Amino acid sequence: MLTLKVLQENKEQVIERLSVKNFKAEDVVNQILGLDQVRRSTQNSMDNNQSELNKIAKEIGVLFKSGNTFEVNLLKEKNTQLKELVKSQGEELAQIEKQLNNLLVQLPNLPHSSVPRGKGADDNIEIRSGGNKPSLYKDAVPHWDLAKKYDIIDFELGNKLTGSGFPVYKGKGAKLQRALINYFVDEATAAGYLEIQPPIMVNEDSGFGTGQLPDKEGQMYHVGIDNLYLIPTAEVPVTNIYRDVILSASEFPIKMTAYTPCFRREAGSYGKDVRGLNRLHQFDKVEIVQLQHPEKSYQALEEMVNHVEGLVKSLNLPYRILQLCGGDMSFTSALTYDFEVYSAAQDKWLEVSSVSNFESYQANRLKLRFREEGEKKTILAHTLNGSALALPRIVAALLENNQTPEGILIPKVLQKYTGFEIIN
Repeated sequence: MLTLKVLQENKEQVIERLSVKNFKAEDVVNQILGLDQVRRSTQNSMDNNQSELNKIAKEIGVLFKSGNTFEVNLLKEKNTQLKELVKSQGEELAQIEKQLNNLLVQLPNLPHSSVPRGKGADDNIEIRSGGNKPSLYKDAVPHWDLAKKYDIIDFELGNKLTGSGFPVYKGKGAKLQRALINYFVDEATAAGYLEIQPPIMVNEDSGFGTGQLPDKEGQMYHVGIDNLYLIPTAEVPVTNIYRDVILSASEFPIKMTAYTPCFRREAGSYGKDVRGLNRLHQFDKVEIVQLQHPEKSYQALEEMVNHVEGLVKSLNLPYRILQLCGGDMSFTSALTYDFEVYSAAQDKWLEVSSVSNFESYQANRLKLRFREEGEKKTILAHTLNGSALALPRIVAALLENNQTPEGILIPKVLQKYTGFEIIN
């Protein structure tokens, strides 16, 4: 959430930068600043009335001692009227602050100055790429056919048990899932990330803290009777560990990693792009999260991008890294890099990771602050997160790219985790 101070001091810049995200901010910003003027005027009047109350209380004490009951009664009547006015102003102030907050959460995060304009994915910029696209043998097939051929993923059974988008992994398919999870977590902990095992349901405060709520697209699964939400990513519970916390600058960086199942309704997703593992309602993912000093958050972002790039390289997958344009960025991000891997049998690029810097946007919602050594003033921290990695499309690419007439070869880095070299 953007701060009032940012809007007050940089109104035109805020409106211009949000236009990069194709967000028309002028009306909302003007409403916020106008309401803030009313808030300040009301606060000032209430403070003056409270001071007058304190003054009257002292005067009543003096007059009471002198026996001037007539003046005492007049002041008591004025005191009663002022108390009612202060109470009314307090209630009005609370309502104004609620309205202000409701307007502030409608504004997305400001994109970083390097973020280009654009309408959507076609306007993203390729930063770099690596690996070589494989040449498949004549009878190569997409991963959903491989899953059925080798009986490692059962989409029909998942549909029977739950519904479309909830596959069942079996045998070597299940072991491959577990191998990837363990490999990704081990690599994250080796890079200094503390492993966390968080809940996979969160409350409203947690959803609000990282910007998933209010859920404008209805993408989260809601457990209505308990008013809890199934997490769309481990970012939500892990980052919220530090909600309402004041850190010291010496504690940075705080680096955490977590494996969780993730749940997304993916409302409105239809057609060939959702076939097989391409788009699921439940999937496994290892997440990396950093809390950082504002002066070092972009250095941390590059470090996280390099970490994800190392994972993709180690799996021998052709990949490309894209800087997202304003029109393709999330509501909360200031700068995002997407990783895509090439899935050979489908002849298409599949997104497998997003690595983002949210700057202070989430921290303001979380009330996550820190103090420099010896200072009393608190400062908003910066938060970052990245998929390292999301499994479904990684699995899709691994199955398709490594298929041979004899079976599906397992990358060397995974073999100590799977216990086998080939699926056949």
